[in-house]
Amino acid sequence: MSSKINFENSNVQEKTETTKGKITVFDSTLRDGAQAEGVSFSVEDKIKIVKALDKLGLDYIEAGNPGSNPKDMEFFERIKDVKLRSTKIAAFGSTRRRNISPAEDGNIQALLSAGTDVVAIFGKSWHFHVTDIIGATLRENLEMIYDTIAYLKEQGKTVVFDCEHFFDGYKENSEYALKTIESAVQAGVDCVCLCDTNGGTFPTEIYDITKKVVDTFDVMVGIHAHNDCGMAVANSIMAIEAGATHLQGTFTGFGERCGNADLSTLIANLQIKKGYDCIPKENMSELMHTARAVSETANLQLSIRQPYVGKCAFAHKGGMHVDGVLKNPRSFEHIDPSLVGNERQFLTSEVSGRTAILSMIQKIAPGVEKNSPETTAVIDKLKELEYEGYQFEGAEGGFELLVRKTLGKYKPFFELENFKIVTENPATSDDNTASAMIKVKVDDKYEITAAEGEGPVNALDKALRKALEVFYPTLSSVHLTDYKVRVLDSTSATASKVRVLIESGDGTESWTTVGVSKDIIEASRKALVDSIEYKLIKEVEKKYRQYI
Repeated sequence: MSSKINFENSNVQEKTETTKGKITVFDSTLRDGAQAEGVSFSVEDKIKIVKALDKLGLDYIEAGNPGSNPKDMEFFERIKDVKLRSTKIAAFGSTRRRNISPAEDGNIQALLSAGTDVVAIFGKSWHFHVTDIIGATLRENLEMIYDTIAYLKEQGKTVVFDCEHFFDGYKENSEYALKTIESAVQAGVDCVCLCDTNGGTFPTEIYDITKKVVDTFDVMVGIHAHNDCGMAVANSIMAIEAGATHLQGTFTGFGERCGNADLSTLIANLQIKKGYDCIPKENMSELMHTARAVSETANLQLSIRQPYVGKCAFAHKGGMHVDGVLKNPRSFEHIDPSLVGNERQFLTSEVSGRTAILSMIQKIAPGVEKNSPETTAVIDKLKELEYEGYQFEGAEGGFELLVRKTLGKYKPFFELENFKIVTENPATSDDNTASAMIKVKVDDKYEITAAEGEGPVNALDKALRKALEVFYPTLSSVHLTDYKVRVLDSTSATASKVRVLIESGDGTESWTTVGVSKDIIEASRKALVDSIEYKLIKEVEKKYRQYI
């Protein structure tokens, strides 16, 4: 293959200015995130995530490789009919193969058939990968980069060049790594994204190398960091501080191996703490809801300790901490939780202190005072139940119901009249199926139904919601997202008490309830019933607020 570029006579000069302010956010959840263990997006999943990220206001969404599988091709066809507010969809692929032109390369033609205005092309920037992995000469690789980008620019595309293994390549052969960028720039690339593909580079190295690139080339520079050393977020921030203005990552950070830079953390850090413009300011309060929606669609449990968007990101338990936050939130919170759509939590236990418990009570009964009989009654009930094995720390739904019942502000939405569970455990199979038959009463009406599930708790959950959806259709959006069992007294063997924690969600909110019994089915029943009652209470409150 011939090329117009003169590789021998390099004309690399230092720039005198860099650009800061706006950070272009390029999300790779649907491409790099799809490479995470346990993640498999359907086309519907991808479209759902695109809509959520578009609503948040991201600039680009890298949605997959149309040349790799039929599912991605179907997505690119269907997304053409989805009206997006501001986000642009990008297709992803490789530079042309050796000894073939871009016009003859099937993968590049598949990129064009995706019909996106933006394409992301990856190519080798580490000489070791060129010679030992793809078996090309160093010059051939430079020509492959140049020819591919020049061809795509001729087709009117905005082109992002992902410099694969750039930092490793720079550390071993900086001259060649820079030549790969020079090749892309001379071909007319719109952005060069520096990739820490192995995730092994340290923040100070990221800063120094990125600054060299920013100072050398008159082109938008980006960062794509992996988290193999736990520094993807820090590395991305250092690259931005060095002058990069294009940010790649995945939402909540899942991806191949240890994952990618977490955009939910990075957007908050860069915009709230550093003053960069990543997404529209008015959308920042949607950050937590977006993170949870993406995780749920990916069928991944969002870590409760995830910065900014995790359930425990602004949770306080120690009495002195709670007292300090109530006097001045700055004492133990680095930002106002509402900025990212999260909320402060005071974890409830016997060590929380009266002040923390009062704040929870006042959400339901604002007039209750610290030393009132009502507060004392709730604390006494809390201690009594915790002695029995209940734990309301992290089970805010269960604690709210406890408060309502203790204060006389609770009216059940239904009664579970009776239920029966039949399990099947074939001796020659691991399939533990179960059937649940239940009878519920709402006001003066009854509903009898049955459901089959993978085990007795799953069957009971399905049957209960199936029956109650007749009366409360909004329950169709509710599903169990986590189920934990803790044996409380191991010395009693199979007669031990168990504590069941159930986390439920409806696509936007999540809540946890708790049940305790010597019978695991009974403990699960208590937690399931409370979970549904909590959801119905919140639905009533939501409707009430609409008329205020």
